[in-house]
Amino acid sequence: MAAAVVVLGARLPFASPTSFAQAAQTDKGADRGEQIQNAACLGCHDLRPIQTQALDKDGWTRMLSSMIDKGAEVKPDELPVLLDFLVKNHGPLPDGPGKTILLNTCTVCHDLGRVRIQGRTREDWDDTLGSMLNEGAMLSEQDYPVLLAYLTRNFRP
Repeated sequence: MAAAVVVLGARLPFASPTSFAQAAQTDKGADRGEQIQNAACLGCHDLRPIQTQALDKDGWTRMLSSMIDKGAEVKPDELPVLLDFLVKNHGPLPDGPGKTILLNTCTVCHDLGRVRIQGRTREDWDDTLGSMLNEGAMLSEQDYPVLLAYLTRNFRP
């Protein structure tokens, strides 16, 4: 049975702290694509499966079709808005060693947009990863240099 949170008398499904925060933002003018995502997707699962996909437009189109076939309620006029939102916020990442580590480690706390906009040097990424380890990031000693190289190669100034 899914947990729920009662806020001002309204019962909201609780999938994760991130989804709760996003659901709370819906009334404050959140992006329409995010509103559709929250209504259509978060009723069945939390954000983790979405955050770790990093699909392109064709991949998200297939995924949405599959979810609609399983009962996700997305109106035809909402579909392109949701698709654009997913591609923009959870779209593809460059392939290579470190991609899976990023998806499974960094997205526990951050969305891909936050990673994409950073544009840092190797030294800056090294400092960032060190800070994240101090904050509790689950990054092994063997994965650290792989992720550092991936971030440096793909998200530089």
